[in-house]
Amino acid sequence: MRALEKVKSIEIPEGVEVKVEGRGVTVTGEKGTLTRDFSHTSVSIMLEGTVVKVGVKWPRKREASFVGTISSHIQNMITGVTKGFTYKLKIVFSHFPISVKVDGKKIVMENFTGERSPRIAKIMGETKVAVKGEDVIVQGLSIEDVSQTAANVEQATKIKVKDPRVFLDGIYVYERHEGMEE
Repeated sequence: MRALEKVKSIEIPEGVEVKVEGRGVTVTGEKGTLTRDFSHTSVSIMLEGTVVKVGVKWPRKREASFVGTISSHIQNMITGVTKGFTYKLKIVFSHFPISVKVDGKKIVMENFTGERSPRIAKIMGETKVAVKGEDVIVQGLSIEDVSQTAANVEQATKIKVKDPRVFLDGIYVYERHEGMEE
């Protein structure tokens, strides 16, 4: 038997402003603004005082799962505009030193395993990338953009021809947390 309705509530902390227009959500905080469109789903998003309610009436299994997913996205947006997100990546090499540079909206990795052509990873959205010694620090407000940028860097330095258990060269995520470092 199907449930009558499924609803999840998200508390809005002080200093954060949330606007709901149809199925579009805009979250504004001290660090910036994030906007997201959830019109591809059949859930209703309502703003009641300091609570955002995500719900659906007579849900099927897929519609009920959307309620939790969308409420998690909105919670991540609130966390992003209040604290931000940081991913730290470590540059690992055994013989050929890898040089990493940020060039506009892309990250250029040169001399990876002695290759002549550079490997390039795309920076997503408004993400900021900094190279400090053997660390690459990826920071931003949107967790999707920050994590995708870190994944692009990891995938760009993936070794395809050699045995990855022996050749451990690459750039790997070793720490992820809420909050941005200056």
